[in-house]
Amino acid sequence: MSDRIQQLLAQITALEDDLRSALNEQKSSIYFQIKGKRVEFEQSIKETHRKLKTNFFRWLVTNRPQNLITGPIIYAMIIPLVITDLFITFYQLTCFPIYGIKKVRRADYIIFDRQQLNYLNFIEKFHCTYCAYGTGMIAYISEIVGRTEQYFCPIKHARKILNTHARYQHFLEFGDAGDYEIKLEQYRKALNKEAES
Repeated sequence: MSDRIQQLLAQITALEDDLRSALNEQKSSIYFQIKGKRVEFEQSIKETHRKLKTNFFRWLVTNRPQNLITGPIIYAMIIPLVITDLFITFYQLTCFPIYGIKKVRRADYIIFDRQQLNYLNFIEKFHCTYCAYGTGMIAYISEIVGRTEQYFCPIKHARKILNTHARYQHFLEFGDAGDYEIKLEQYRKALNKEAES
């Protein structure tokens, strides 16, 4: 990878970090504060949320029928999600220490905080819990697989792919065979340094 591309990727990463920080500061100063695992809203916001809450029976009558019909199909997906979660967690707990790779913290990806939103009724909160678990678990798996890919085969694909994990942009170009084994070892050492920090 050329020095220019590495420099641009570093700038993009720095800008994404700055943007994330600015967005978090803006949200927390306007609407809420995070205190440990609790989210605390200003009193006026709490009152507004309570007024906007739709009671269960009204929600049931006004909800789209297709949502109710497809509910069992959607919620049946919890079975493969939980099984995958168990297997990927077992994989990282057993293999990452052997490879010297830092373990991925579930709590950084699977976050249940929408239950603290008082404008949601208990069914909406249940939906939000399911979605938070599903999307968070997929992100958790993506990071575990991304670290694994960096360890075993940090090579980009010949064809452009969508929605790559953050590590992918730093991988070797497809077909760049020069000093492959040396570069592969450098990627592994980078993972070891992450584990030490």
